[in-house]
Amino acid sequence: MKMNTGNIKIGYVLKVFPRFSQTFVVNEILAHEEAGLPLEIFSLRLSDDTRFHEAISRVTSPVTHVLKPRGKVEDFRQQLVHCGQRFPNLFGVMSDNPTVAASDLQQAMALAILVQDRAIDHLHAHFGTIATTVGRIAARLAGVSYSFTAHAKDIFHECVVRDELESKLMDAANVVTVSNYNVKYLTSEFPRAVSRIVHIDNGLDLDRFTFDSSTERAPVVLGIGRLVEKKGFEYLVRAFKTVSEQMPDARCEIVGGGVLENELQGLIAELGLEHCVQLLGPQPQEEVRRRMRRASVIAAPCVVASDGDKDGLPTVLLEAMAIGTPVVSTDVTGIPEILTHEETGIAVPQRDPRALASACLRLLGDQQLRWRLAGQARKVIEDRFDIHKNSVRLRALFAGIVVGRKGLLAHKVQEAPRLVHGKSG
Repeated sequence: MKMNTGNIKIGYVLKVFPRFSQTFVVNEILAHEEAGLPLEIFSLRLSDDTRFHEAISRVTSPVTHVLKPRGKVEDFRQQLVHCGQRFPNLFGVMSDNPTVAASDLQQAMALAILVQDRAIDHLHAHFGTIATTVGRIAARLAGVSYSFTAHAKDIFHECVVRDELESKLMDAANVVTVSNYNVKYLTSEFPRAVSRIVHIDNGLDLDRFTFDSSTERAPVVLGIGRLVEKKGFEYLVRAFKTVSEQMPDARCEIVGGGVLENELQGLIAELGLEHCVQLLGPQPQEEVRRRMRRASVIAAPCVVASDGDKDGLPTVLLEAMAIGTPVVSTDVTGIPEILTHEETGIAVPQRDPRALASACLRLLGDQQLRWRLAGQARKVIEDRFDIHKNSVRLRALFAGIVVGRKGLLAHKVQEAPRLVHGKSG
């Protein structure tokens, strides 16, 4: 959807671009491009992903890698001298941020130069971690505004430094987050930032996630996500011991890679499930979508991890609900906002293999239930998660920030004392 955003130019700051697991960022960027918003993408690390989604190839915005510094003192000294001449506020910004790592500061200085040279009006970061750390300082040096989207690990994980996150929230023009759960958490933990926090759902391109109401599906339960604790795949494997005993032709496929791969493979062997549970590793989005369409059930048995990490709102649930594959998931964070038990999916307690097995068996064995849940779930996605609708709100937010800031700066210039013959007048 086209909208008039004036002549504003936005810089997206990301730790890594492209990143295989972050399809929601690509969806957002593509929607902005389609609407004609001028964008530049800044990546703070080189991607080590060996597989990329087809959607990434459609991104046309220029991507600049702001390379991580080599750690040499002389390089840092020279950069300080150069940037100190260009940015008179540099040492004030440094004194206000004494805990920021030297490497982050160096990348922020490099980014600030790019922002000025390329006439970027506003910076937006995804995740409140390093991308926001660098974007925030760069924005202040370059004299532009910044915002960021807060997701999950960046606000819930035990490694989050509360004072640093609060500073980022308070300095941002706005903070976007992806669920009401996140809004309530942030506003309760950081009440001073309440006016800055905005809920805008992630979105999907529904032209690419078309609905298929077919009830003729293979008896496959599909899990998709990184193999980390918060995804709860241990409980899906354990649940499938019961599922396979009661439905011998059922299979479980888990797409994704991660640190728990060997542990999960060991659990599969321990339970004797090699014949019916398979770890498929990371797959391109097109292949994931193909498997989603042929599966009978998508399982997202999310848990609150031992380190406090938890999903905000898993994109896989949105995708499954969009294309017509029924879902079973837990009550973690924002999931209940889209998964209403017996209406748009089946909800089970977290860390409960027995309940998860029962839900999977029920869905595998009841075509009419699958059809009913899938149809109602699609309506929710169309109402709330169309990326073209949701990106309009984000662009309006950017435009409001930039226009408001330019108006404030113009007002300050008009109000500044005028010099008359060398004296203020």
